Amino acid sequence: MEIKFTGIGKALVQKLISCEAFVIALDCRVDQLRLLEDEFKGNIETICVDLNDWNGVQSALNSVDRIDLVVNNAGICLLESVGCISEESVDRQLALNTKALINVSQTVAQQWIESARKGAIVNISSQSSMRALRDHLVYCATKGAVDQITRVLALELAAHRIRVNAVQPTVVWTDLAKIVWADPVVSGAMKSRIPMGRFAEPEEVADAVAFLLSDRAAMITGATLPVDGGFLCT
Repeated sequence: MEIKFTGIGKALVQKLISCEAFVIALDCRVDQLRLLEDEFKGNIETICVDLNDWNGVQSALNSVDRIDLVVNNAGICLLESVGCISEESVDRQLALNTKALINVSQTVAQQWIESARKGAIVNISSQSSMRALRDHLVYCATKGAVDQITRVLALELAAHRIRVNAVQPTVVWTDLAKIVWADPVVSGAMKSRIPMGRFAEPEEVADAVAFLLSDRAAMITGATLPVDGGFLCT
């Protein structure tokens, strides 16, 4: 299981360990990896690698004895309005949100194909893949790409018994989100667009991911599952 540790990442680790998975967590932040190791001792192995390092990621993944499932959770969102978007911002978001996902997915898929084993991949997309959001031009573009990457991977890998799906969360109430959305005027405007009237919890995203990884979703591939309280219905 490949996960980059964040608020959602930690919820994913907790959920998957509760489902008796052994987790391999990839991140470039040593301090965060140590926290994971301390909290989930015996159920997790961590690998310190920059997900933007194409060859380094391949080496890290190929060093693992066996991978059965993949979650591509790493991502970055830099808010900039049109006219203020920098080349660096475009490059950073494209690199982590799409390029790294492709690298991880095809590296592990190739392992499965060579060993004739089935597998499942779940990508963390976003409601912004389907809706235009102010100041999110590049982020929306990358998440739209994630949805299409998911479908093409599903199409090409289905014959090898490899399923690929994505989840599309709304705003997820992590520690970072609590800072960004602390202003009730700002958060209220977004919540008013969500029929259920609230943001998602990290555990709700993790539950959706666990379902798509499981054999209960054996006939589901190429799907994008909203975890958005009805946002995409509006």
